[in-house]
Amino acid sequence: MSNVFYRAVNQKLLEVDHGEGIYLYDSNGKKYIDAASGAAVSNLGHAHPAVLEAMMKQAQKVAFSHLSRWTSKPLQELADLVAALAPGSLNKLYLVSGGSEATESALKLARSYFIERDGQSSKYRVISRWKSFHGNTIGALSMTGDKRRVKYTPLLLNFPHIAPAYCYRCPFSKTPETCQVDCALDLERCIKMEGAEYVAAFIGEPVGGAACGAIVPHKDYYKIIRQICDHYDILMIDDEVMAGFGRTGTMFAIDDFGVVPDMICAAKGMSAGYSPLGAVIVKDEIYNTVKNGSGIFTHGHTYGGNPLSAAVALAVINVLIHDNLAENSLHVGAYLLTQMQEKLLPFSFVGDVRGKGLMLGVEIVKNKTTKEPFPASQGMAGKITQVLIKHGVVVYPGTGNADGVDGDQFLVCPPLIITKNQADELVEAMAAGFTEFEKILG
Repeated sequence: MSNVFYRAVNQKLLEVDHGEGIYLYDSNGKKYIDAASGAAVSNLGHAHPAVLEAMMKQAQKVAFSHLSRWTSKPLQELADLVAALAPGSLNKLYLVSGGSEATESALKLARSYFIERDGQSSKYRVISRWKSFHGNTIGALSMTGDKRRVKYTPLLLNFPHIAPAYCYRCPFSKTPETCQVDCALDLERCIKMEGAEYVAAFIGEPVGGAACGAIVPHKDYYKIIRQICDHYDILMIDDEVMAGFGRTGTMFAIDDFGVVPDMICAAKGMSAGYSPLGAVIVKDEIYNTVKNGSGIFTHGHTYGGNPLSAAVALAVINVLIHDNLAENSLHVGAYLLTQMQEKLLPFSFVGDVRGKGLMLGVEIVKNKTTKEPFPASQGMAGKITQVLIKHGVVVYPGTGNADGVDGDQFLVCPPLIITKNQADELVEAMAAGFTEFEKILG
């Protein structure tokens, strides 16, 4: 009997032995396509030689130093590189250990900014969307808008949420032909109800991730959000923990929407799973407000700015640039999406296939015409995941997307190094798994 406290204590897990490229191998030698990149993490795939070399070189120098006393060359070079890639004046890099720490840091920085700027401020609340996921720490979970928060509601901050940008299940019953981007305008309604003097920021994922399965907002969505934030003196936080660093076909997913946020939260693909890492990329204006005020951001984590993680991220991003992997994500992702729509949408239980770049999603429904979801008690996302595993494909399932309780979907987020031939291999295996699953449904 294992002494490991797993997240799902009764779930039987595969034992991973090793990985190579887009594939993982279990301890029995069976090969699987890592079609989820873990959880949109392994952007370079597994055992990339350039990253392993950088990791070893830095570990031989120094693996850890505390940021309260030391800086390091990898940290400074990483910050310079990210500043060159990020839009606008997003030039300052604050490193932490993961995605939840990144969004939690952005929450605290938004509050700190207004205090530093105004001397004192009533602004502290952050508006987010329902059917979103921003992390598992208390502040991050308070901003989250899906079922993960329910059990911990008594512990959470009273932060408001607005309608999701969920075209397949439009909360305003609009179609693409009649859309007025009401989901973006809902932010202004919420600000007026809550009082702009109490709202510090809005946070949103440019492409929805774990909570909804790669939902893509209307092309004008973030332009409207940016205008509303500017009008009411509210910071715009772009959560790219999943979407950032090439996954959607550009280095940052927000680039496609033609706006510049005030902060970008990153993690996952920034170090591609080779070392735990998260970050907040901050506008010069915010940084300088703190610098010229108290000079202190009262916040920190033990492993923030870790030289080993910084060296790994530096190597990962240099590979992304050198190998044009954002462009590969764009083109192979468009091909994969087309193939998935062609081969998977005909199945009776597939309601929608969507996404951007290599951040794709499949929504499972009981009735394609009415979009009625399966009851949560049937656990369809978990069941189809297990069938796909039998066929050598690992995806990232999610539930509750339809109404907060019912609804099943899964993400398809393979490593950005995937080729068209491997995309064909993936779709063929998924179609075989879906065929078996349809027989199970009867």
